Amino acid sequence: MEKLSNQMKWQQGTLVLLRFLIGWHILYEGIHKLLHPEWSALAFLDNAQWIFSGIANWIISNPGILNIVDTMNTWGLILIGLGLVLGLFTRIASLAGCALLLLYYLFNPPFIGMENMGSIEGNYLMVNKTLIEAVCLLYIAFTPLSRHFGLDMLRLKYHQTAPNHD
Repeated sequence: MEKLSNQMKWQQGTLVLLRFLIGWHILYEGIHKLLHPEWSALAFLDNAQWIFSGIANWIISNPGILNIVDTMNTWGLILIGLGLVLGLFTRIASLAGCALLLLYYLFNPPFIGMENMGSIEGNYLMVNKTLIEAVCLLYIAFTPLSRHFGLDMLRLKYHQTAPNHD
């Protein structure tokens, strides 16, 4: 394996750090929801204002479906976060995280004329932190450097050295 230039090492380190930080954020969101059984996506879905507002209303009106959505959301966040933090199945975790974040965005985008009651951290117009994180995960998914310094690196090394049993 050829030596990495200093610039390449910094790029690699920055991508790994970005993967870890986004993973930590997503993992903690899932763990928090798991540890607080009173949490529900009800308030978020009740605030949906755009193309998925009909789906949100349908979910809210079916307690069983809402329960399934809450469970899938919690465990999806935990599994995606673990994948990113540990660097395990990074591409899958990144794409799944990107898809989930884009769903969050599309349920309540910061567009003109829409009241964004869910945000208490700032004021946004078209671009918010959720969209930025989703695009970062998309970048991480297709950048091989992001799979270094994690369990993917060990997994890929094992597959390269494992004997072929054909």
